[in-house]
Amino acid sequence: MIEKKILDKVKYPSDLRKLKKEDLKYLAKELREELVNVVSTTGGHLGAGLGVVELTVALHYVFDTPKDKLVWDVGHQAYPHKIITGRRDSIRTLRKGGGLSGFTKRSESEYDPFGAAHSSTSISSTLGMAVAKSLSNNSNHVVAVIGDGAMSAGMAYEAMNNAGAMKSKLIVILNDNDMSIARPVGAMSSYLARLLSGKTYFGFRETIKSITSVFSKKFKDKAGKAEEFIRDMVSGGTLFNELGFYYVGPIDGHNLDNLIPVLNNVKNSKYEGPILIHVVTKKGKGYKPAEDSRDKYHGVSKFNVITGEQSKSKTNVPTYTKVFANSLIKHAENDTKIIGITGAMPSGTGMDIFGKKFPDRMFDVGIAEQHAVTFAAGLATEGYKPFVAIYSTFLQRAYDQVVHDVAIQKLPVRFAIDRAGLVGADGPTHAGSFDITYLCTLPNFVVMAASDESELVKMINTSVNINDRPSAFRYPRGNGAGVELPGTKELLEIGKARIVKEGKKVAILSFGARLQECLRAAKILDSKGISTTVTDARFAKPLDEKLIMDLSFNHEVLVTIEEGSIGGFGSHVMQMLSERGVFDKGLKMRSMILPDKFIDQDTPEEMYKAAGLDCDSIVEKIETILKSNVIVAKNKIKELS
Repeated sequence: MIEKKILDKVKYPSDLRKLKKEDLKYLAKELREELVNVVSTTGGHLGAGLGVVELTVALHYVFDTPKDKLVWDVGHQAYPHKIITGRRDSIRTLRKGGGLSGFTKRSESEYDPFGAAHSSTSISSTLGMAVAKSLSNNSNHVVAVIGDGAMSAGMAYEAMNNAGAMKSKLIVILNDNDMSIARPVGAMSSYLARLLSGKTYFGFRETIKSITSVFSKKFKDKAGKAEEFIRDMVSGGTLFNELGFYYVGPIDGHNLDNLIPVLNNVKNSKYEGPILIHVVTKKGKGYKPAEDSRDKYHGVSKFNVITGEQSKSKTNVPTYTKVFANSLIKHAENDTKIIGITGAMPSGTGMDIFGKKFPDRMFDVGIAEQHAVTFAAGLATEGYKPFVAIYSTFLQRAYDQVVHDVAIQKLPVRFAIDRAGLVGADGPTHAGSFDITYLCTLPNFVVMAASDESELVKMINTSVNINDRPSAFRYPRGNGAGVELPGTKELLEIGKARIVKEGKKVAILSFGARLQECLRAAKILDSKGISTTVTDARFAKPLDEKLIMDLSFNHEVLVTIEEGSIGGFGSHVMQMLSERGVFDKGLKMRSMILPDKFIDQDTPEEMYKAAGLDCDSIVEKIETILKSNVIVAKNKIKELS
């Protein structure tokens, strides 16, 4: 059989809509092959994209994008969408510096009406678009595609509850690839889905309404219940019906002959209000290594297309994540009160390792970070020791719970904050930039940052014994420094830093994993005759005030360094020193922090260089400070005033 090469004809969805329906399945096949080939060279989120190939084709075939708004929740599944919306030529730059984002991004394409990388935002955002459409008297359609995993987040239900009370036409596609809320039952199920979404049924429904309107309320109620019974019997949509959505499904998400008629029916219906189409798909569909994999190739490194074998790091140095998991297991073996909690990221946080050892003491609560934190708070009230393992960027979603349910009540919840700092290919949406700032502002908190994996173990050990207040320790993505790990008994004194290297002229006060860069910078400065002290702060809260005061009195320059935004460690050091009147005596101090902008994806090394937190930037900063003239600075202040 001659290969058709349909994909070569499709640069934009307008090209797709010119194809014959019978060619769409060939397009889907080629699109899936292209996706596998691309991700094999770039790495990224493969499984979700493989599962929505047919759905992507069908949506762009039926709807007039970009006039019709199509919003992909999270964006993990958006790679096929990118390929057929004018970005195929640049798709191999995916997740690279200066290349395409691994998620939807408004500035990247008019086909991305809403940027996403965190889950469960699609229904809220599309409801906003639908209301705007109504207010502007526009006739375009608004479609959200959300996975069953993302439906576990409370925000999705908040949005559905709101949408159900409105008359704005909103189409939600539930991409059910794991939970299987209701199983499709072959051809009959597909037929019923088409029937329930078709003009005949909608027309019949309105006819019944008009007939029953002239009868008594009792008769109307019974007729309405009869209709609901029939629909629920064949579709199982009671929950969505109760939320005010017109439910259609479930339908096979890999069968274009089913998808296209249903989408067309819904698009052309006169129904005013939200409609939910329940589509069942298979994550990793069409690529056997992904289908056979436990995680369906959710997130992969570069891999061999033929075998599916992924490129693995050859280092024997464990990741920070693994060090955390193994350390917590050691404590849990001797302390039955230790509990592990994560939000849909067991493998990403190491909680899968903990869960294998203690299945009754590990709780994956799904994409529900707010619940995770308050759930942990409840456990803490009963004398348990919950460890909430969440990425820094995802903990942002639960900040109110951290404040209200944990900090105010001084409950000993332990926060293991993974992916601290800049994370590389996932870009600004996944960077751990703000946790130092948003945690250090809270009374009653102990906030720590590990400079290497040995320090991480000590912080875990310490947190186990903090039973009178909440605590947090942050650590980066990737491998540690290769240092020897201590035992479970080695604790840190709360609020005590350590001097790693002694000097006389410049003091570098590092908080977190930039310590090695600080030591390299100090070596260069020493070679230039600038004697440099390097200190590992360990704690941002409480500060080691005595040591910091000693450093400020015994050095000409004090520089704080952290992988976080303004308002964090450096700000707290400055506040403390200013209250003590240290700056009145002429100390030159600067804070090196992440700049006040979102840093685009690249390798972590390049991102830290762009942020000015690499070794060379530290050296340059300190040399500039030493050259500065206090009198000139005073004159500049006069100019500004």
